[in-house]
Amino acid sequence: MANIQQAEAGSFYSYLSTGCKMCRYGAKMVLYITGRCGKNCFYCPLSEERKGDAVYANERKVQCDDEVIEESMRMQALGAGITGGEPLLEIERVLRYIHLLKSTFGQKYHIHLYTALTVDEKTIDELVEAGLDEIRFHPPLQEWENIEKSKFKKAILNCKQAGLETGIEVPAIEGIGKFVDLCDNVDCYINFNELEFTDTNYEELHRRGYRLKDDISNAVAGSRDCALKVIKLFRRGHFCSSAYKDAIQLRKRLIRIAENTSRPFDEITDDGTIIFGMIHTKNTVKILEQLQEFEVTEEMYEIKENIVEIASWILEDIADEIRDISYKIEIIERYPTSDGLIVESMPV
Repeated sequence: MANIQQAEAGSFYSYLSTGCKMCRYGAKMVLYITGRCGKNCFYCPLSEERKGDAVYANERKVQCDDEVIEESMRMQALGAGITGGEPLLEIERVLRYIHLLKSTFGQKYHIHLYTALTVDEKTIDELVEAGLDEIRFHPPLQEWENIEKSKFKKAILNCKQAGLETGIEVPAIEGIGKFVDLCDNVDCYINFNELEFTDTNYEELHRRGYRLKDDISNAVAGSRDCALKVIKLFRRGHFCSSAYKDAIQLRKRLIRIAENTSRPFDEITDDGTIIFGMIHTKNTVKILEQLQEFEVTEEMYEIKENIVEIASWILEDIADEIRDISYKIEIIERYPTSDGLIVESMPV
């Protein structure tokens, strides 16, 4: 019987793959290869925005290889998770990015990949040669009933023989117990993800009778219980909760980015957002004169066109003195990601 350990935010496991261990610390860049797939899984959480054929590094839509490298450097990533859509529909793109990341950051840069395809030996060899470290299979629901007799068994065995750390990753819903024999026979791990409602799968989940677990999350009621019922049947298993992905993995990744990209005057919150003051003005020269008069050091502000960004605590102290040369003064809280999504704007 597997020794089940409790983790943060309702997750539990008897085994964590190398990729999962890194994700726990927010140390992996998410490299989204394409929105193309064709499997039409009813639970697919992919947003409408991502369903086209585009590449994203974390939240950044990238146009060239240099931007992928920049995004990894922004967070000092220790590795990357390659996902989609179905990334292997763009196999040449996948191979190019694996080569790029390994040649830039070295062989210790850990790369794992998700796929719903039963990859052949030629593809496996190409992935291994490029430098892939770990692969996670996502068998479509229609394959679950006879998964032991499916082509996934051979694909998993071939991946293991080629030296890849190999596992299965599926949503925690009724039927996941069907993977027990396969995982035993091929000796691979399994990850269960707590099912979540999203804008794109909500109608289908609701039609099938799924309901929200509570009023404060998007998690599906009963999903965690499904994993809890069967986890001890697997020698190596892991249940990743919805709260864990948001409250732990994402937050730690944001903190990692913030710590590597924040300016001296940015305040990093416990959630990984950054806070700073913003002065909107048509007279930046006059603002600069005022800042010098107040003996504000240069590292505590940044001048942009018609905007001065400054330490929030300094702005609160000097706000009354600069109102006559500013048309808007506010405290900004935003994500440290490349899109700079604003969480809150508070007038001063």
